[in-house]
Amino acid sequence: MQVKNYTSTLLVTQSAAVAFKAITNFKAWWSEEIQGETDQLGGEFFYHYKEVHLCKLKLIELVPDKKLVYLVLDNQFSFIEDKTEWVNTRLIFDITEEEGKTSITFTHEGLVPECECYQVCNDAWTSYIQGSLQQLITTGKGKPNAKEGGLNEELVKKWGLPDK
Repeated sequence: MQVKNYTSTLLVTQSAAVAFKAITNFKAWWSEEIQGETDQLGGEFFYHYKEVHLCKLKLIELVPDKKLVYLVLDNQFSFIEDKTEWVNTRLIFDITEEEGKTSITFTHEGLVPECECYQVCNDAWTSYIQGSLQQLITTGKGKPNAKEGGLNEELVKKWGLPDK
């Protein structure tokens, strides 16, 4: 049986270098609440939205303009039974440039349909990758979560998650 990790692909006209730089700037496309280094090999950073989602990641592989891999070191969700469901999963960005276009494939290795958080996480990642990250790459301005409001607040309401 084939594992169906969450995957999302973008195709843009910007260079692989522009895409790579945008991806490593998590504050510009995921959340303004990011603390720590998101673009240094071995660097760790912390993401959180209230008590709904707290996550610590580490950049474990960096191939300039081609690949980034982040390992989830710690994770807590307030809305599912296994609050650590993402621990030891990996966020993988594969970048290829061909004929004036750049393809970015994002895979959350370990985020599979059997995961309790899958529907909420699928919804969130699709919005971040297809929306905010794509806008950051193509226009220079993403739509990260603001300190208040933003996509996280919308998802909390949409999915009926505890908002604390």
